[in-house]
Amino acid sequence: MVTSEMWNEKKGACLRSFDEKEAVDSVNGALALRPQIEAIIDKIWDEGFDGIYFIGIGGTYASSMQVEVYMRGRSVLPVYVENAAEFLTTGNKRFTNKSVVILSSVSGNTKEMVELVDRVHEIGGRVFSFIDTPGSVLTQPDKQDYLVVYPKNEQLKFYMVANYLMYKNGEFAEYERYNKEMEAHLAQVLADVEKQSDAWAYDYAERCVAQAHEHPDLPRYYIGSGNQWGATYSYAMCYWEEQMWIRTKSITCQEFFHGMQEIIVWDTPVTLFMGEDEQRPLAERVARFLPKVCGNYTIIDTKEFALEGISPEFRGTISHLVMHGVNNRVDAYMELFLRHPLSIRRYYRQFEY
Repeated sequence: MVTSEMWNEKKGACLRSFDEKEAVDSVNGALALRPQIEAIIDKIWDEGFDGIYFIGIGGTYASSMQVEVYMRGRSVLPVYVENAAEFLTTGNKRFTNKSVVILSSVSGNTKEMVELVDRVHEIGGRVFSFIDTPGSVLTQPDKQDYLVVYPKNEQLKFYMVANYLMYKNGEFAEYERYNKEMEAHLAQVLADVEKQSDAWAYDYAERCVAQAHEHPDLPRYYIGSGNQWGATYSYAMCYWEEQMWIRTKSITCQEFFHGMQEIIVWDTPVTLFMGEDEQRPLAERVARFLPKVCGNYTIIDTKEFALEGISPEFRGTISHLVMHGVNNRVDAYMELFLRHPLSIRRYYRQFEY
Protein backbone atom coordinates (compact mmCIF):
# COMPACT_ATOMS: atom_id res chain seq x y z
CA MET A 1 0.00 0.00 0.00
CA VAL A 2 1.32 3.45 -0.93
CA THR A 3 0.86 6.08 1.76
CA SER A 4 1.54 9.80 1.85
CA GLU A 5 4.28 9.15 4.38
CA MET A 6 6.37 7.53 1.67
CA TRP A 7 6.67 10.91 -0.04
CA ASN A 8 7.57 12.91 3.04
CA GLU A 9 11.10 14.23 3.65
CA LYS A 10 13.06 12.24 6.19
CA LYS A 11 13.43 13.88 9.58
CA GLY A 12 16.87 14.77 10.82
CA ALA A 13 20.27 14.47 9.17
CA CYS A 14 20.08 11.89 6.38
CA LEU A 15 22.79 12.78 3.85
CA ARG A 16 20.10 14.47 1.80
CA SER A 17 20.87 14.70 -1.93
CA PHE A 18 24.23 12.96 -1.45
CA ASP A 19 25.41 10.26 -3.83
CA GLU A 20 28.80 9.03 -2.63
CA LYS A 21 29.66 7.18 -5.82
CA GLU A 22 28.81 10.20 -7.95
CA ALA A 23 30.88 12.47 -5.68
CA VAL A 24 33.90 10.16 -5.79
CA ASP A 25 33.64 9.61 -9.54
CA SER A 26 33.38 13.35 -10.17
CA VAL A 27 36.60 14.17 -8.31
CA ASN A 28 38.46 11.21 -9.78
CA GLY A 29 37.25 12.24 -13.23
CA ALA A 30 38.73 15.70 -12.74
CA LEU A 31 42.02 14.27 -11.45
CA ALA A 32 42.19 12.00 -14.50
CA LEU A 33 42.39 15.12 -16.66
CA ARG A 34 45.97 15.70 -15.49
CA PRO A 35 47.70 14.35 -18.65
CA GLN A 36 45.43 16.50 -20.81
CA ILE A 37 46.04 19.59 -18.68
CA GLU A 38 49.80 18.98 -18.66
CA ALA A 39 49.87 18.63 -22.45
CA ILE A 40 48.08 21.97 -22.87
CA ILE A 41 50.37 23.74 -20.38
CA ASP A 42 53.40 22.24 -22.13
CA LYS A 43 52.21 23.80 -25.37
CA ILE A 44 51.51 27.18 -23.75
CA TRP A 45 54.94 27.03 -22.08
CA ASP A 46 56.72 26.24 -25.35
CA GLU A 47 54.90 29.05 -27.18
CA GLY A 48 55.81 31.49 -24.40
CA PHE A 49 53.68 33.97 -22.46
CA ASP A 50 54.05 37.25 -20.63
CA GLY A 51 51.23 36.68 -18.18
CA ILE A 52 48.71 34.09 -17.00
CA TYR A 53 45.30 35.60 -16.22
CA PHE A 54 42.65 33.70 -14.30
CA ILE A 55 39.42 35.49 -15.22
CA GLY A 56 35.86 34.77 -14.14
CA ILE A 57 32.54 36.22 -13.08
CA GLY A 58 30.55 35.34 -9.96
CA GLY A 59 31.52 31.88 -8.75
CA THR A 60 34.24 31.43 -11.36
CA TYR A 61 35.77 34.73 -10.28
CA ALA A 62 35.85 33.36 -6.73
CA SER A 63 37.71 30.27 -7.95
CA SER A 64 40.10 32.54 -9.84
CA MET A 65 40.85 34.46 -6.64
CA GLN A 66 41.58 31.21 -4.85
CA VAL A 67 44.15 30.01 -7.35
CA GLU A 68 45.81 33.42 -7.66
CA VAL A 69 46.40 33.75 -3.92
CA TYR A 70 47.61 30.14 -3.87
CA MET A 71 50.28 30.93 -6.46
CA ARG A 72 51.14 34.40 -5.21
CA GLY A 73 53.12 33.16 -2.23
CA ARG A 74 54.70 30.24 -4.05
CA SER A 75 55.65 31.38 -7.53
CA VAL A 76 57.45 34.17 -9.36
CA LEU A 77 55.41 33.51 -12.48
CA PRO A 78 53.38 36.52 -13.71
CA VAL A 79 49.94 35.36 -12.57
CA TYR A 80 46.97 37.70 -12.23
CA VAL A 81 43.27 37.56 -11.40
CA GLU A 82 40.59 39.63 -13.14
CA ASN A 83 36.83 40.01 -13.00
CA ALA A 84 35.49 39.51 -16.53
CA ALA A 85 33.12 42.50 -16.41
CA GLU A 86 35.91 44.78 -15.15
CA PHE A 87 38.28 43.54 -17.81
CA LEU A 88 35.69 44.32 -20.50
CA THR A 89 35.17 47.88 -19.27
CA THR A 90 38.57 48.86 -17.84
CA GLY A 91 40.96 46.57 -19.66
CA ASN A 92 44.49 45.89 -18.49
CA LYS A 93 47.48 47.49 -20.21
CA ARG A 94 49.66 44.57 -19.12
CA PHE A 95 47.54 42.20 -21.20
CA THR A 96 49.07 41.64 -24.63
CA ASN A 97 48.96 39.25 -27.56
CA LYS A 98 51.39 37.07 -25.59
CA SER A 99 49.04 36.74 -22.60
CA VAL A 100 47.00 33.65 -21.71
CA VAL A 101 43.56 33.56 -20.11
CA ILE A 102 42.48 30.56 -18.05
CA LEU A 103 38.75 30.43 -17.43
CA SER A 104 35.92 28.17 -16.40
CA SER A 105 32.23 28.27 -17.22
CA VAL A 106 29.45 25.97 -16.09
CA SER A 107 26.91 26.83 -18.77
CA GLY A 108 29.40 27.81 -21.46
CA ASN A 109 27.04 30.62 -22.40
CA THR A 110 27.58 33.29 -19.71
CA LYS A 111 27.33 36.70 -21.38
CA GLU A 112 30.42 38.26 -19.80
CA MET A 113 32.57 35.21 -20.47
CA VAL A 114 31.58 35.02 -24.14
CA GLU A 115 32.37 38.71 -24.58
CA LEU A 116 35.64 38.23 -22.69
CA VAL A 117 36.81 35.50 -25.05
CA ASP A 118 36.01 37.67 -28.06
CA ARG A 119 37.93 40.60 -26.54
CA VAL A 120 40.96 38.43 -25.74
CA HIS A 121 41.04 37.13 -29.29
CA GLU A 122 40.78 40.68 -30.65
CA ILE A 123 43.93 41.51 -28.69
CA GLY A 124 45.58 38.31 -29.92
CA GLY A 125 45.77 36.50 -26.58
CA ARG A 126 45.08 32.82 -26.06
CA VAL A 127 42.29 31.16 -24.08
CA PHE A 128 42.46 27.93 -22.08
CA SER A 129 38.87 27.02 -21.14
CA PHE A 130 37.29 24.52 -18.77
CA ILE A 131 33.66 24.20 -19.85
CA ASP A 132 31.08 22.04 -18.11
CA THR A 133 28.50 21.93 -20.91
CA PRO A 134 29.27 20.28 -24.27
CA GLY A 135 27.89 22.06 -27.32
CA SER A 136 27.67 25.45 -25.61
CA VAL A 137 28.89 28.73 -27.11
CA LEU A 138 32.28 28.61 -25.41
CA THR A 139 33.04 25.14 -26.76
CA GLN A 140 32.83 26.33 -30.37
CA PRO A 141 36.09 26.36 -32.38
CA ASP A 142 36.22 30.17 -32.65
CA LYS A 143 35.84 30.63 -28.87
CA GLN A 144 38.76 28.63 -27.58
CA ASP A 145 42.40 27.84 -28.22
CA TYR A 146 42.73 25.07 -25.63
CA LEU A 147 39.61 23.34 -24.31
CA VAL A 148 38.76 20.81 -21.62
CA VAL A 149 35.11 19.80 -21.30
CA TYR A 150 34.33 18.21 -17.95
CA PRO A 151 31.53 19.02 -15.47
CA LYS A 152 32.20 20.53 -12.04
CA ASN A 153 35.32 20.86 -9.88
CA GLU A 154 36.63 24.11 -11.37
CA GLN A 155 38.48 24.84 -8.13
CA LEU A 156 40.32 21.53 -8.40
CA LYS A 157 41.06 21.95 -12.12
CA PHE A 158 42.45 25.47 -11.59
CA TYR A 159 44.78 24.14 -8.89
CA MET A 160 45.93 21.36 -11.22
CA VAL A 161 46.91 24.04 -13.73
CA ALA A 162 48.68 26.07 -11.06
CA ASN A 163 50.58 23.09 -9.70
CA TYR A 164 51.93 22.09 -13.10
CA LEU A 165 52.90 25.66 -13.98
CA MET A 166 54.91 25.85 -10.77
CA TYR A 167 56.43 22.44 -11.38
CA LYS A 168 57.63 23.51 -14.81
CA ASN A 169 59.07 26.65 -13.27
CA GLY A 170 61.07 24.63 -10.73
CA GLU A 171 58.87 25.67 -7.80
CA PHE A 172 57.10 22.42 -6.90
CA ALA A 173 59.63 19.66 -6.24
CA GLU A 174 57.00 17.46 -4.58
CA TYR A 175 54.69 17.53 -7.60
CA GLU A 176 54.72 13.80 -8.31
CA ARG A 177 54.30 12.78 -4.66
CA TYR A 178 51.54 15.36 -4.28
CA ASN A 179 49.59 14.03 -7.24
CA LYS A 180 50.07 10.44 -6.17
CA GLU A 181 48.43 11.27 -2.83
CA MET A 182 45.60 13.25 -4.40
CA GLU A 183 44.81 10.62 -6.99
CA ALA A 184 44.81 7.90 -4.34
CA HIS A 185 42.89 9.67 -1.58
CA LEU A 186 41.30 13.03 -2.44
CA ALA A 187 37.98 11.81 -3.84
CA GLN A 188 37.22 9.62 -0.83
CA VAL A 189 38.52 12.27 1.59
CA LEU A 190 36.06 14.83 0.25
CA ALA A 191 33.20 12.34 0.32
CA ASP A 192 34.08 11.52 3.94
CA VAL A 193 34.03 15.25 4.78
CA GLU A 194 30.43 15.44 3.59
CA LYS A 195 29.44 12.38 5.63
CA GLN A 196 31.23 13.61 8.74
CA SER A 197 29.73 17.11 8.57
CA ASP A 198 26.17 16.05 7.70
CA ALA A 199 24.64 16.06 11.19
CA TRP A 200 26.30 19.35 12.04
CA ALA A 201 25.13 20.87 8.73
CA TYR A 202 21.53 19.87 9.46
CA ASP A 203 21.56 21.69 12.81
CA TYR A 204 23.36 24.72 11.36
CA ALA A 205 20.93 25.06 8.44
CA GLU A 206 17.91 24.69 10.71
CA ARG A 207 19.24 27.39 13.01
CA CYS A 208 20.11 29.74 10.15
CA VAL A 209 16.68 29.46 8.54
CA ALA A 210 14.95 30.07 11.86
CA GLN A 211 17.04 33.21 12.38
CA ALA A 212 16.35 34.37 8.82
CA HIS A 213 12.60 34.07 9.41
CA GLU A 214 12.81 35.89 12.74
CA HIS A 215 15.04 38.70 11.42
CA PRO A 216 14.67 38.84 7.60
CA ASP A 217 16.36 42.23 7.36
CA LEU A 218 19.42 41.24 9.40
CA PRO A 219 22.32 40.11 7.20
CA ARG A 220 24.51 37.14 7.99
CA TYR A 221 28.22 37.87 8.03
CA TYR A 222 30.77 35.52 6.45
CA ILE A 223 34.51 35.93 7.05
CA GLY A 224 37.48 34.18 5.45
CA SER A 225 40.96 34.69 4.01
CA GLY A 226 43.54 33.03 1.79
CA ASN A 227 42.09 30.28 -0.34
CA GLN A 228 39.01 30.48 1.89
CA TRP A 229 38.25 34.02 0.72
CA GLY A 230 36.98 32.86 -2.65
CA ALA A 231 34.80 30.32 -0.86
CA THR A 232 33.54 32.97 1.55
CA TYR A 233 32.77 35.48 -1.18
CA SER A 234 31.00 33.05 -3.50
CA TYR A 235 29.13 31.25 -0.74
CA ALA A 236 27.67 34.47 0.60
CA MET A 237 26.77 35.87 -2.82
CA CYS A 238 26.10 32.95 -5.16
CA TYR A 239 24.38 30.69 -2.66
CA TRP A 240 22.83 32.64 0.21
CA GLU A 241 21.90 35.75 -1.78
CA GLU A 242 21.36 34.47 -5.30
CA GLN A 243 19.80 31.09 -4.60
CA MET A 244 18.34 31.40 -1.10
CA TRP A 245 17.46 35.10 -1.05
CA ILE A 246 18.99 35.67 2.37
CA ARG A 247 20.88 38.89 3.04
CA THR A 248 24.60 38.41 3.56
CA LYS A 249 27.87 40.31 3.72
CA SER A 250 31.31 38.80 3.21
CA ILE A 251 34.65 40.23 4.23
CA THR A 252 38.26 39.11 4.52
CA CYS A 253 39.76 38.33 7.92
CA GLN A 254 42.35 41.04 7.43
CA GLU A 255 39.71 43.70 6.73
CA PHE A 256 37.32 42.55 9.45
CA PHE A 257 39.14 44.64 12.06
CA HIS A 258 38.82 47.80 9.99
CA GLY A 259 35.07 48.26 10.02
CA MET A 260 32.91 45.19 10.52
CA GLN A 261 34.09 44.50 14.05
CA GLU A 262 32.42 47.75 15.14
CA ILE A 263 28.90 46.52 14.28
CA ILE A 264 29.15 42.95 15.57
CA VAL A 265 27.00 42.62 18.69
CA TRP A 266 25.96 39.68 20.84
CA ASP A 267 23.22 38.29 18.57
CA THR A 268 24.78 39.10 15.16
CA PRO A 269 24.97 35.92 13.02
CA VAL A 270 28.61 35.43 12.02
CA THR A 271 30.33 32.49 10.32
CA LEU A 272 34.11 32.21 10.02
CA PHE A 273 35.73 29.93 7.42
CA MET A 274 39.12 28.70 8.66
CA GLY A 275 41.48 26.91 6.29
CA GLU A 276 45.05 25.69 6.65
CA ASP A 277 47.05 27.75 4.18
CA GLU A 278 49.48 30.58 4.93
CA GLN A 279 46.71 33.00 5.87
CA ARG A 280 45.32 30.85 8.66
CA PRO A 281 46.80 33.19 11.32
CA LEU A 282 44.50 35.94 10.02
CA ALA A 283 41.49 33.70 10.65
CA GLU A 284 42.82 32.68 14.06
CA ARG A 285 42.89 36.32 15.09
CA VAL A 286 39.20 36.67 14.21
CA ALA A 287 38.44 33.41 16.03
CA ARG A 288 40.03 34.74 19.20
CA PHE A 289 38.10 38.00 18.97
CA LEU A 290 34.57 36.78 18.20
CA PRO A 291 33.79 35.20 21.61
CA LYS A 292 34.48 38.56 23.27
CA VAL A 293 31.67 40.37 21.43
CA CYS A 294 29.35 37.79 19.90
CA GLY A 295 27.27 34.88 21.13
CA ASN A 296 25.94 33.89 17.71
CA TYR A 297 29.09 32.95 15.84
CA THR A 298 30.05 29.73 14.04
CA ILE A 299 33.58 28.63 13.16
CA ILE A 300 34.05 26.04 10.43
CA ASP A 301 37.64 24.79 10.66
CA THR A 302 39.00 22.37 8.08
CA LYS A 303 41.63 21.32 10.61
CA GLU A 304 38.97 19.31 12.43
CA PHE A 305 38.78 16.77 9.59
CA ALA A 306 41.19 13.82 9.49
CA LEU A 307 41.76 13.84 5.68
CA GLU A 308 43.17 10.32 5.74
CA GLY A 309 46.09 9.81 3.36
CA ILE A 310 46.84 13.52 2.87
CA SER A 311 50.22 14.67 4.20
CA PRO A 312 50.16 17.57 6.67
CA GLU A 313 52.13 19.82 4.31
CA PHE A 314 49.51 19.37 1.59
CA ARG A 315 46.37 19.92 3.67
CA GLY A 316 46.33 23.68 3.09
CA THR A 317 46.23 23.19 -0.66
CA ILE A 318 42.87 21.44 -0.47
CA SER A 319 41.24 23.22 2.48
CA HIS A 320 38.99 25.18 0.10
CA LEU A 321 37.74 21.86 -1.29
CA VAL A 322 37.10 20.60 2.23
CA MET A 323 35.07 23.73 2.99
CA HIS A 324 33.11 23.20 -0.20
CA GLY A 325 32.20 19.72 0.99
CA VAL A 326 30.88 21.10 4.29
CA ASN A 327 28.89 23.75 2.46
CA ASN A 328 27.38 21.14 0.15
CA ARG A 329 25.78 19.57 3.20
CA VAL A 330 24.52 22.93 4.47
CA ASP A 331 22.99 23.72 1.08
CA ALA A 332 21.08 20.43 1.00
CA TYR A 333 19.36 21.22 4.29
CA MET A 334 18.89 24.93 3.61
CA GLU A 335 16.78 23.92 0.63
CA LEU A 336 14.76 21.62 2.87
CA PHE A 337 14.10 24.17 5.61
CA LEU A 338 13.43 27.06 3.26
CA ARG A 339 10.80 24.98 1.49
CA HIS A 340 11.68 26.27 -1.97
CA PRO A 341 13.78 24.03 -4.22
CA LEU A 342 16.86 25.76 -5.56
CA SER A 343 15.78 24.64 -9.03
CA ILE A 344 12.84 27.05 -8.74
CA ARG A 345 15.15 29.83 -7.64
CA ARG A 346 17.36 29.20 -10.66
CA TYR A 347 14.32 29.68 -12.91
CA TYR A 348 14.73 33.42 -12.50
CA ARG A 349 18.30 33.34 -13.79
CA GLN A 350 17.09 32.85 -17.37
CA PHE A 351 15.97 36.45 -17.53
CA GLU A 352 18.36 39.19 -18.65
CA TYR A 353 18.98 41.96 -16.13
